[in-house]
Amino acid sequence: MRPNVDPQKIGRLMQVLGREAQGAGSIYFTGGASALLIGWRSSTVDIDIRLDPEPPGIFQAIAKIKQELNINIELASPQDFLPPLPGWRDRSIFIGKYGQISFYHYDFTAQALSKLSRSFDRDIKDVEAMYTQKLFSLEQLRDSLEAIAPELIRFPSLNPGLLRVRVEKFIEDCESNSEEGQS
Repeated sequence: MRPNVDPQKIGRLMQVLGREAQGAGSIYFTGGASALLIGWRSSTVDIDIRLDPEPPGIFQAIAKIKQELNINIELASPQDFLPPLPGWRDRSIFIGKYGQISFYHYDFTAQALSKLSRSFDRDIKDVEAMYTQKLFSLEQLRDSLEAIAPELIRFPSLNPGLLRVRVEKFIEDCESNSEEGQS
């Protein structure tokens, strides 16, 4: 079992991948990596990434850095669980550029929908933290669900009705808390 990852290891990971990759590309962090870099969690077990476009030589660099830093890197993003949200690249937040590699936080609206679809305790806490930090809006969440609703059938393990209920409950809870805070 590998030790937990901290923000310093993610910084080192970006430096080494930027140095080792043999061409341009983009890497999008999701889940725990974003949580660490933005600061609502202090550690994570692995680093989930999406390569888009895939930098040449990146898999050799990943294999090397996994051993060097003793970290687990997974190719995983919301697109593995839900249809890609229209405009996800535009909503992804730029972190920095190392060598020819641009690093981003994967679209937080998509991350929120993906986490609400799983609905584990940690996922719900992450979505609450993302919302508190204004990384997505309730309107974006609702509109994005509507935009991908026709494509949800392509994900047989997903229950579209249950996802809709979870999203609406999250929105209602946030709106209720907002109203309570104003009174």
